[in-house]
Amino acid sequence: MPMIRHAAAALSLAALMAFATLPPPATAAEIKLDAELGQSVLPTKNAVHVYLRLSLKSLAAVNRDRRTQVNVAIVIDRSGSMNGPRIAAAKEGARVALDRLSSDDTLALVSYNHDVDVLSPAAPLGSSRAKLKRAINGLRSGGTTALYDGVKEGGRQIEAFLSDNNVNRVVLLSDGLANVGPSSPRDLARLGRKLASKGISVSTIGLGLDYNEDLMQRLAAASDGNHVFVERPSDLAEVFDREFGDALSVSARDITIIIECKLGFKPTHILGRDGEIDGNRIKVKLNQLQTENERYVVVELAAPENHSEGDADVADIKVEYLDLDRDGAPARIESRPRVRFSANKEEVDDSLNKTVMSQVTEQVATEQSEKAVKLRDKGDIAGARKLLNDNAAYIKQSYERYSSGASAAPAATIGVLNELEKKNRQAAQSLDADSWARTRKSMRHDQHKAKVQQSY
Repeated sequence: MPMIRHAAAALSLAALMAFATLPPPATAAEIKLDAELGQSVLPTKNAVHVYLRLSLKSLAAVNRDRRTQVNVAIVIDRSGSMNGPRIAAAKEGARVALDRLSSDDTLALVSYNHDVDVLSPAAPLGSSRAKLKRAINGLRSGGTTALYDGVKEGGRQIEAFLSDNNVNRVVLLSDGLANVGPSSPRDLARLGRKLASKGISVSTIGLGLDYNEDLMQRLAAASDGNHVFVERPSDLAEVFDREFGDALSVSARDITIIIECKLGFKPTHILGRDGEIDGNRIKVKLNQLQTENERYVVVELAAPENHSEGDADVADIKVEYLDLDRDGAPARIESRPRVRFSANKEEVDDSLNKTVMSQVTEQVATEQSEKAVKLRDKGDIAGARKLLNDNAAYIKQSYERYSSGASAAPAATIGVLNELEKKNRQAAQSLDADSWARTRKSMRHDQHKAKVQQSY
């Protein structure tokens, strides 16, 4: 079982790795890049796997003199299932979002059922808030659900004001299944990738228990957007508020990470994220980075089986991005992590980086949670329950190890593992037919949040 292989590798390896960060160019000081290994000392003999974690954190102040302008399209499902409290909550959420924006921001309002209506084309807000609120208040529900066309139109509206200086985002709200036009998760993921290639992210808000969470999650993941499960309409206004708070805090976008592994180190797996592995080269793209929100990428590397004692380079790392605090100027930072090989087993074992391995645990456990969903979808309730309980035991073992002793992981990192263990045990007890719709949506939301380090 992959989870056990990863855990064994983690326990046999060990701690923080020494790394050297090259001085960034003068124009690229807004992102802090940390490149660390799950252990800083590797054995000279025996084939092992080691984890390399790249952490990105914006250095922009929370209270900046100015923030990046937002170019956003709110796309609201107004099909028949949205009748009553749901359409009322959607209107309130849209009004909350409108109040979050400034007169310089650009907003489009799109609604859809079996048809797509542009309630208000993309334009700077200026003094048009009252007009926009009247358009929101006029929303009425009825008909079927052309979700694909609604998102596509939202993207088209964004493109009218597309800029490297802006945060470009579509925010989709739906409570139902796409049943008009392209409707598979693959179709929507393809649309998400197309929008992402233009610098547009799509955040998806699923309301109630009837929407297709795979479709919504894959659309968000393909464009590096957020995905949220909202069970009660009364929670929708808060979610819109947090979604727009997230959009307003973006300080860097169009982030490309290139990792060139050195001789003897071979990439085998990217945990949690889509990316490309081509020989010894890894490429991962992120759409955006928010102020005060760490985002990280974890890759598994096969280390050399036989190596002489001493220091060695692991990889050359290059991160390129657009710095929104400097009007979308291209920027770049680099790092060159190093590791030491030793024949001393005690030295190897003592080099465990508990913070890195805690985050590795989160990603490995998330992959196992996804496998449990697939088992339950096939009707194997017993298999899914066993996998979730085994996963919870693995998480507990990990946080007990990484929360104690020298160089223990920070309390916040350990807290994430505690919460993850509880959720796996709760899910294991909620796999029956009556509970599964809610459990599945909650699991898909938590999986997405863990994989992309969603800020809320």
